[in-house]
Amino acid sequence: MITLRKITLENRRAIFNLEVSEEQRRFVASNLSSMASCYVLATNGGHPFPFAIYSDGQPVGFVMLAYGITGYEFPSIAYDSYCIMRLMIDKQHQNRGYGKEAMKKILGFIRTFPAGPAHYCWISYKKDNLHAKKLYENFGFRDNGEIVEDELITISPL
Repeated sequence: MITLRKITLENRRAIFNLEVSEEQRRFVASNLSSMASCYVLATNGGHPFPFAIYSDGQPVGFVMLAYGITGYEFPSIAYDSYCIMRLMIDKQHQNRGYGKEAMKKILGFIRTFPAGPAHYCWISYKKDNLHAKKLYENFGFRDNGEIVEDELITISPL
């Protein structure tokens, strides 16, 4: 069973050590870099939500969500919307359905509107990341035609 857990002093190193395969590294920042981004967002008026993704008590991935301000160039849909800024499943735990199960939990959390109301959730992805595109489409995300920093923007109504 997949759960989303807070990053704590006890689990932070395990989360920092999770990584994607060599060929996927161009698609997602390291978890340590993402946690640093969370700090910067939080101290500059943003609303980051970093979580460890666990399966039956073992960390298998990481997700970073944000509301409104993301600290990056963002699409027109970004204002008053939630963003899934990072999503990764460790290379040793891929192809087991964890990404799909994590997306269910992630969207469930977002739909509680923890930082404020929103009509949309958005994600950006590189055009050649076909696995990500398929995952997002399975959850109702559709490209909106915008490209930001070489990444396609895909959105879903909440």
